[in-house]
Amino acid sequence: MTNNTFPRELRLLNSRDFDQVFKNPVRASAQGMLVLAKNNNLDKPRLGLVISKKVLKRAVWRNRIKRIVRETFRNSQDNLPKADLVFIARPKIGDISNSELSSTLQRLWNHVSRRLDNPQS
Repeated sequence: MTNNTFPRELRLLNSRDFDQVFKNPVRASAQGMLVLAKNNNLDKPRLGLVISKKVLKRAVWRNRIKRIVRETFRNSQDNLPKADLVFIARPKIGDISNSELSSTLQRLWNHVSRRLDNPQS
């Protein structure tokens, strides 16, 4: 049975964890979003979110993106490598529909997984 929760241990919580990912990460991007990933020494993937007020002014807009990113991460966590992932929102992300955002994120998770498994690609 799959575990579709998002407990505290699946989150990047402090700046030290984020800084580790920002140093020489595997990248995957699409319009309005960037995913950085780096293998960790844990037995599970972890997710960090960077969605600034500069990109999305209103809290409800930022929260919509966060909900969708967390949901796709939770649904994909069994297929993801043991890595720390950071999602970064970029301009124009507010123009993307929920279903398009979900499918794009699924594609980015798969792309990052393949690149972490095979670093030469």
